[in-house]
Amino acid sequence: MGRIGNIINRKGKQDAKRAQIFTKYGRLITVAARQGGADPEYNAALKTAIDKAKANNMPNDNIDRAIKKGAGGAEGDNYEAVVYEGYGPGGVAVIVEALTDNKNRTAGNIRYYFDKNGGNLGTSGCVGFMFDRKGQIMIGNEGVDEEELMDAALEAGAEDFITEEDGFEVLTAPEDFSAVSDALKEKGYEFIAADVKMLPQTTAKLDEEGLVKSMNKMIDMMEDDDDIQEVFHNWEMEE
Repeated sequence: MGRIGNIINRKGKQDAKRAQIFTKYGRLITVAARQGGADPEYNAALKTAIDKAKANNMPNDNIDRAIKKGAGGAEGDNYEAVVYEGYGPGGVAVIVEALTDNKNRTAGNIRYYFDKNGGNLGTSGCVGFMFDRKGQIMIGNEGVDEEELMDAALEAGAEDFITEEDGFEVLTAPEDFSAVSDALKEKGYEFIAADVKMLPQTTAKLDEEGLVKSMNKMIDMMEDDDDIQEVFHNWEMEE
């Protein structure tokens, strides 16, 4: 099992948390609409948020309500984007992206998740230099012609195309992500995952079973927190 298989497994674990995932994406959509307008054609952040929500089967009614909420500028939901960096079990580099209306609460929770599992919350920039922000599109290999997909991706503006044992990975500059993903969708390709992510330049392995359990537990705790939108790390997960 390669990285695509790990993504599928991770998404499978989140299926039972569907309502919680919708809450997170609803918040992301609302903030994007409030900051950049309600039209995704002119608001790249909103378009990306909607695409992420749809990829996780969020109903259109929920998406529409979140957009209207953001466009209406309702008071009481003054969410702020905050990024935290630190080290997980075994020194794994971790970046946490959050949307919060209470930074003290969120920072305290994230510090607890690190401490509880043998890691520690670091200072801003302590691990960020080890990651690159890239658009990432994962496509399974069933019924897909590698050469045709590669040509389509590069023609649309992709930076790189990687063949894995269970599918293909298309990488883009962040600003080109929407154009490339739209072009591939128009050609009928279905995505396993598609998002702008912080991708590690190098990976770290955890050889001890206890460290692996602690790392998985820490990620689960963070993903269960409504304030936390994304957890990025350089752990080379078990295949």
